[in-house]
Amino acid sequence: MNSVYEAIGGTPTFERLVHGFYDQVKEDDVIGPMYPDQDWEGAEQRLTWFLIQYWGGPQHFSENRGHPRLRMRHATFPIDMEAHDRWLELMGKSLDSIEEDTIPPAYRTMIWDHMQRVAAMLINRAP
Repeated sequence: MNSVYEAIGGTPTFERLVHGFYDQVKEDDVIGPMYPDQDWEGAEQRLTWFLIQYWGGPQHFSENRGHPRLRMRHATFPIDMEAHDRWLELMGKSLDSIEEDTIPPAYRTMIWDHMQRVAAMLINRAP
Protein backbone atom coordinates (compact mmCIF):
# COMPACT_ATOMS: atom_id res chain seq x y z
CA MET A 1 0.00 0.00 0.00
CA ASN A 2 1.23 3.43 -0.87
CA SER A 3 -0.92 5.72 1.30
CA VAL A 4 -2.80 5.98 4.56
CA TYR A 5 -5.91 6.38 2.41
CA GLU A 6 -5.42 2.89 0.94
CA ALA A 7 -4.20 1.32 4.18
CA ILE A 8 -7.35 2.18 6.14
CA GLY A 9 -9.93 1.27 3.52
CA GLY A 10 -10.20 4.35 1.34
CA THR A 11 -13.27 6.50 0.86
CA PRO A 12 -15.72 4.44 2.96
CA THR A 13 -13.56 4.83 6.09
CA PHE A 14 -13.24 8.59 5.68
CA GLU A 15 -16.98 8.85 4.99
CA ARG A 16 -17.67 7.00 8.26
CA LEU A 17 -15.28 9.23 10.19
CA VAL A 18 -16.74 12.47 8.87
CA HIS A 19 -20.36 11.33 9.06
CA GLY A 20 -19.88 10.29 12.69
CA PHE A 21 -18.39 13.69 13.41
CA TYR A 22 -21.21 15.66 11.75
CA ASP A 23 -23.91 13.58 13.44
CA GLN A 24 -22.60 15.02 16.70
CA VAL A 25 -22.01 18.56 15.40
CA LYS A 26 -25.66 18.98 14.40
CA GLU A 27 -26.65 18.80 18.07
CA ASP A 28 -23.62 20.57 19.52
CA ASP A 29 -24.09 23.92 21.26
CA VAL A 30 -20.55 25.21 20.63
CA ILE A 31 -19.66 24.42 17.03
CA GLY A 32 -23.06 23.42 15.67
CA PRO A 33 -24.24 27.03 15.32
CA MET A 34 -21.27 27.82 13.06
CA TYR A 35 -22.80 25.68 10.30
CA PRO A 36 -25.66 26.92 8.14
CA ASP A 37 -28.61 24.52 8.41
CA GLN A 38 -28.96 24.29 4.64
CA ASP A 39 -25.35 23.17 4.09
CA TRP A 40 -24.79 20.14 6.34
CA GLU A 41 -24.30 17.83 3.35
CA GLY A 42 -21.93 20.30 1.69
CA ALA A 43 -19.86 20.70 4.84
CA GLU A 44 -19.66 16.94 5.28
CA GLN A 45 -18.63 16.44 1.65
CA ARG A 46 -15.91 19.11 1.82
CA LEU A 47 -14.32 17.67 4.97
CA THR A 48 -14.47 14.17 3.51
CA TRP A 49 -12.79 15.36 0.30
CA PHE A 50 -10.16 17.25 2.28
CA LEU A 51 -9.21 14.28 4.45
CA ILE A 52 -9.21 11.85 1.52
CA GLN A 53 -6.92 14.14 -0.44
CA TYR A 54 -4.62 14.84 2.51
CA TRP A 55 -4.15 11.14 3.23
CA GLY A 56 -3.29 10.17 -0.34
CA GLY A 57 -6.62 9.57 -2.03
CA PRO A 58 -8.27 11.23 -5.02
CA GLN A 59 -7.84 14.99 -5.34
CA HIS A 60 -11.57 15.80 -5.27
CA PHE A 61 -11.12 18.71 -2.87
CA SER A 62 -8.64 20.55 -5.09
CA GLU A 63 -10.59 19.68 -8.23
CA ASN A 64 -13.81 21.12 -6.78
CA ARG A 65 -12.61 23.79 -4.34
CA GLY A 66 -9.03 24.72 -5.27
CA HIS A 67 -6.27 24.96 -2.70
CA PRO A 68 -7.51 24.08 0.81
CA ARG A 69 -6.53 27.48 2.37
CA LEU A 70 -7.96 26.28 5.68
CA ARG A 71 -7.17 29.39 7.73
CA MET A 72 -8.75 31.68 5.14
CA ARG A 73 -11.85 29.49 4.75
CA HIS A 74 -12.39 29.41 8.52
CA ALA A 75 -11.52 33.06 9.27
CA THR A 76 -15.16 34.15 9.55
CA PHE A 77 -15.98 31.54 12.19
CA PRO A 78 -15.29 32.39 15.86
CA ILE A 79 -12.84 29.60 16.65
CA ASP A 80 -11.58 29.93 20.20
CA MET A 81 -10.11 27.36 22.57
CA GLU A 82 -13.57 26.11 23.51
CA ALA A 83 -14.43 25.47 19.85
CA HIS A 84 -11.02 23.86 19.33
CA ASP A 85 -11.55 21.52 22.27
CA ARG A 86 -15.09 20.61 21.25
CA TRP A 87 -14.09 19.94 17.64
CA LEU A 88 -11.40 17.57 18.86
CA GLU A 89 -13.78 15.94 21.35
CA LEU A 90 -16.37 15.18 18.66
CA MET A 91 -13.79 14.11 16.08
CA GLY A 92 -12.12 11.90 18.69
CA LYS A 93 -15.42 10.17 19.47
CA SER A 94 -15.98 9.54 15.78
CA LEU A 95 -12.45 8.20 15.32
CA ASP A 96 -12.86 5.97 18.38
CA SER A 97 -16.07 4.52 16.95
CA ILE A 98 -14.16 2.99 14.03
CA GLU A 99 -12.74 -0.46 14.74
CA GLU A 100 -8.99 -1.03 15.11
CA ASP A 101 -9.00 -3.54 12.28
CA THR A 102 -10.14 -0.69 10.00
CA ILE A 103 -7.83 1.98 11.43
CA PRO A 104 -4.90 0.27 13.19
CA PRO A 105 -3.24 2.11 16.10
CA ALA A 106 -0.29 3.50 14.11
CA TYR A 107 -2.59 5.08 11.52
CA ARG A 108 -5.01 6.23 14.21
CA THR A 109 -2.14 8.08 15.90
CA MET A 110 -1.09 9.72 12.64
CA ILE A 111 -4.65 10.85 11.92
CA TRP A 112 -5.19 12.11 15.46
CA ASP A 113 -1.91 14.07 15.43
CA HIS A 114 -3.03 15.73 12.19
CA MET A 115 -6.45 16.58 13.65
CA GLN A 116 -4.78 18.22 16.65
CA ARG A 117 -2.44 20.30 14.46
CA VAL A 118 -5.26 21.49 12.22
CA ALA A 119 -7.55 22.34 15.15
CA ALA A 120 -4.77 24.40 16.76
CA MET A 121 -3.95 26.16 13.49
CA LEU A 122 -7.56 27.30 13.04
CA ILE A 123 -7.90 29.12 16.37
CA ASN A 124 -8.59 32.73 15.44
CA ARG A 125 -10.03 34.23 18.64
CA ALA A 126 -8.16 35.06 21.83
CA PRO A 127 -9.22 33.28 25.02
